[in-house]
Amino acid sequence: MKTKLTLLSFAVMLILNSCHKEIKSEKGGIDIISNVYFNASKGLDEMQSFHISKMNYSEDDLIEIVPDRSFPEMSKQIYFIKDSLCYPLDSETKTAILSEIVLKQKLLLVWQKKDGAVFSKEWIPNYKNRRKLSDTVLFGKQYKRFEINSPWNYTRFYIYPTDTILPYSLYRHAEIDYRGRLERIDSYNKKNDIFITLQLIPRKNWDEAARELFEFNHFVARNKNE
Repeated sequence: MKTKLTLLSFAVMLILNSCHKEIKSEKGGIDIISNVYFNASKGLDEMQSFHISKMNYSEDDLIEIVPDRSFPEMSKQIYFIKDSLCYPLDSETKTAILSEIVLKQKLLLVWQKKDGAVFSKEWIPNYKNRRKLSDTVLFGKQYKRFEINSPWNYTRFYIYPTDTILPYSLYRHAEIDYRGRLERIDSYNKKNDIFITLQLIPRKNWDEAARELFEFNHFVARNKNE
């Protein structure tokens, strides 16, 4: 009888795991945008917006474009990111051979990168003390939500339920727990009266600079294989 129960439990686990199959997005882009509201308790008129990062991916390869804060239409820095390694690129280059850069250029761990998107292995602070909120709809999409309240900050997290995973995540551990994609964080600093929104916005198309780099490297790789 014990053997039958063990086999049944194993079969149920296999069924549950097969029902939740993650789909890896092969191509696209991710914009990370933050709005900062000063003296938030007095209104939301005093605001500054930052385009933190424009990331583009082709399977596991990432091209990150860091916009200049003073002139967002210009690039401050471009990075080639693969796995947990990061390689700075010339912001004007269109014909860098990425496979050679990996071999020749000094690498930087993504955790050490000082600008653009933040890569972190840390968990959300006070994650174990989170409280579930009701689902909500923002910009036509339904989100799961939870909040974390501390003496210093009040933060809400918005997770879009999806099986499609991206090569970049704000906090992967929360996405695994909620089976979705963390696309927005709203945080209020109680002491400094500052309200900050951080949005991760997926898109299907590459930025022009990333498109030129990816297409050039696909061309080089294709010619090597012929």
